[in-house]
Amino acid sequence: MSDLEEPFDAEALEAARILFQRKAEFVMGAVAIAGLPDPDLPEVAFAGRSNVGKSSLINALVDRKRLARASNEPGRTREVNFFVLDDRIRLVDLPGYGFARASRDTVNKFQNLGRDYLRGRPNLTRAYLLIDARHGLKAVDAEALDAFDTAAVSYQIVLTKADKLKPADVAKVVEATLKAISRRPAAFPRVIATSSETGLGLPQLRAEIALACAVTA
Repeated sequence: MSDLEEPFDAEALEAARILFQRKAEFVMGAVAIAGLPDPDLPEVAFAGRSNVGKSSLINALVDRKRLARASNEPGRTREVNFFVLDDRIRLVDLPGYGFARASRDTVNKFQNLGRDYLRGRPNLTRAYLLIDARHGLKAVDAEALDAFDTAAVSYQIVLTKADKLKPADVAKVVEATLKAISRRPAAFPRVIATSSETGLGLPQLRAEIALACAVTA
């Protein structure tokens, strides 16, 4: 199977859809590693540049408009925010990296918190690194890729805002991204193009999360 072929059958996609229609709620926002919830459920984490659309994607996955707090202000997420799905999976929104309207000390504090989470969370099954499809991987993303590889955290690239591009251009970005991560040891060898606005790629991402967490509907 090529990296661009559909890896899930209709049954798996439907089971994931049912799972993500179940109860989802905000649990807490942690400002320090000591304040994290017990590692008693499988977790998947969403990372990415500030304003890449992490909160919007989480909301779209669970079909809720305001579960995760989205903002047009870069760097708004300054905690590790935890959401629980069906009391079986935690979705984790990490602080964004890159530009943020905050002091350097504040930016370093909440970005270091995200790194510490990635290094020390035993129940983290996979991280999803969100990349704006319009821009692809940038130099600022290299530090995040290095952090994942160093921590030996399995991560998968998710392209956001893919509805802003023509399908042929999306395919080119997917191929370029796969090539860029091909030698990275912790990178998962599939890239998902998504849109929180149109729902593009969301069925596949739900199925990836369910598989990574070994949870079925």
